[in-house]
Amino acid sequence: MELVLLVFCFTVAHWVWKEHLAFRIATWYDVSSEGAKHLTAAGYWYEFVSLPLFRFILFRWYFRLFIWYQFLWRVRGLPLHLNLFHPDRAGGLGFLTASIFAFSPILLAHTTFLAGLIGDRIWHAGATVLSFKMEIVGSFVFLLLLVLIPLTFFAVHLELAGRKANREFGILSSHYVDGFRQKWIQNGSGETGPLLGTPDLQSLADLGNSFKTVGEMNLFPFGKNAIIRLAGLLILPLLPLTLTIVSPKQVVDLLLKLAF
Repeated sequence: MELVLLVFCFTVAHWVWKEHLAFRIATWYDVSSEGAKHLTAAGYWYEFVSLPLFRFILFRWYFRLFIWYQFLWRVRGLPLHLNLFHPDRAGGLGFLTASIFAFSPILLAHTTFLAGLIGDRIWHAGATVLSFKMEIVGSFVFLLLLVLIPLTFFAVHLELAGRKANREFGILSSHYVDGFRQKWIQNGSGETGPLLGTPDLQSLADLGNSFKTVGEMNLFPFGKNAIIRLAGLLILPLLPLTLTIVSPKQVVDLLLKLAF
């Protein structure tokens, strides 16, 4: 497969870059001379070494992501034994959230590449960062979904597990509160001992917290905090582009106003 990807990088991918992504004006890697465009020494290295190597690594990661998708899809089809009362609120599948951050370096490389591509357009072609807002938003959403989609394969399992957990824990809670009511309300505290300091009250409170945990079982094995952390990481390489529309002095003044 890697050999196929390598050939693809030097053929189809190279043609796409040449036709749609390469600059049509003179740059550091491509200069005009007597009406014709010629690659510089750095341009030859860039076009036939750096870019193909970058594409190969990029596409190989996509292939690995494909294997990850396939693996999780097959696991989804197994008769899974989920831990209904697991505190991760995902039936014990919460550890899969780590896969989001395991892939974060390659996602960060994507946004770094995008920031460089937009920066080149701003520097050489006189474009503005606002003219790329749709590309930025689209790439941002695509990268988030790229690592989140395979974790949604377990949504049906978690939905059914959540219903079963609520039903089973609800029955257990009913038995406990019935016993508590019979002991402390119907019989009267005088016949069973002093209410103050009894562990029954603490157990009742713990039961309420546990019921809340079970009732909040997630539909996916990741939470909004993981999404926010990943989004914050992906946006970092794009932040320097704001300096093309806002001066550093304005940024410092804004930070000082927020701080004081």
